[in-house]
Amino acid sequence: MSILTTADGVEIFYKDWGPKGAQPIVFHHGWPLSSDDWDAQLLFFLAKGYRVVAHDRRGHGRSAQVSEGNDMDHYVADAAAVADHLDLKNAVHVGHSTGGGEVARYVAKAAPGRVAKAVLISAVPPIMLQTPANPGGLPLSVFDGFRAQLAQNRAQFYLDLASGPFYGFNRTGAAVFEGTIRNWWRQGMMGSAQAHYEGIKAFSETDFTEDLKAINVPTLVLHGDDDQIVPIADASLLTIKLLKQGTLKVFPGYPHGMCTTHADAINAELLAFVEG
Repeated sequence: MSILTTADGVEIFYKDWGPKGAQPIVFHHGWPLSSDDWDAQLLFFLAKGYRVVAHDRRGHGRSAQVSEGNDMDHYVADAAAVADHLDLKNAVHVGHSTGGGEVARYVAKAAPGRVAKAVLISAVPPIMLQTPANPGGLPLSVFDGFRAQLAQNRAQFYLDLASGPFYGFNRTGAAVFEGTIRNWWRQGMMGSAQAHYEGIKAFSETDFTEDLKAINVPTLVLHGDDDQIVPIADASLLTIKLLKQGTLKVFPGYPHGMCTTHADAINAELLAFVEG
């Protein structure tokens, strides 16, 4: 396996496929998944001749299950370690959900020449939590509920998320794919219960407002208007107002996990943006 060790001694698993001289597209996964969640995008862009890179966040997938650093700043430092290790330049960074927050903070801080463009998909910025400055956010009780369910029966909690709101499989008339549910559950259960528990705070309470303002590259924002995990009104509709070079595309009826359920449509949007 391809493994690098970060400055604080954490082993991070990564994938690096395709021609090393081609433009890199770097994919950042959501909670509590792994780089495998990007299968449909990795294979699509690999076939188009791009270099595709994706890593498992610490405590997720095949990366080390350490007890420290389950917060956004460490997530971003790990992503930067991958980019530095592979010497990625002129890259397009694509983040889904929690990975969107990771991308926002990484791109805002990246050295010149490292990043060409950014994509935020169903992403958590600017901030999910309801605060005095963000009255439209979700109350803390929602995330406390996530933590309670994870601690009580993580396996069932993950099965319920995957078979219900994550992919919109709880909607009347939805086409439900058992393999998709099982793959989500498989990825989640590969990771660390502690990392996932602490990661809820990381994705819900981190404020990305200043990161979004600092991004100086073209940024595509994609969101489904039937996202039951990260409601569009509390996320992308606010994010687009903070970006200097942002473009928003809303998909009617699409769920949070639209990169999987509607991979063809999402891939087409990503390709047009990368090549535009």
